[in-house]
Amino acid sequence: MYFDRNQLDTTGSDRYLSDNDTDTFKKSDTRKTRLTLKMISEIRRASDAHEVERKEELDLIKKMYAVPPPPPV
Repeated sequence: MYFDRNQLDTTGSDRYLSDNDTDTFKKSDTRKTRLTLKMISEIRRASDAHEVERKEELDLIKKMYAVPPPPPV
């Protein structure tokens, strides 16, 4: 579900992008970082993508473990 048809890369541009995560912190860094509107928007999109994936997985699980139809008479 998380990979494209070629299984080469993950699908969805709304997922977390490690390229954007370039902050490095030291022990002496005690201040909190300020979230920008762009950062908040990316977090929201990642959360929405996670919810969509969760619903798709739940539908698949319901199909897998559904009660089989009765045999024809």
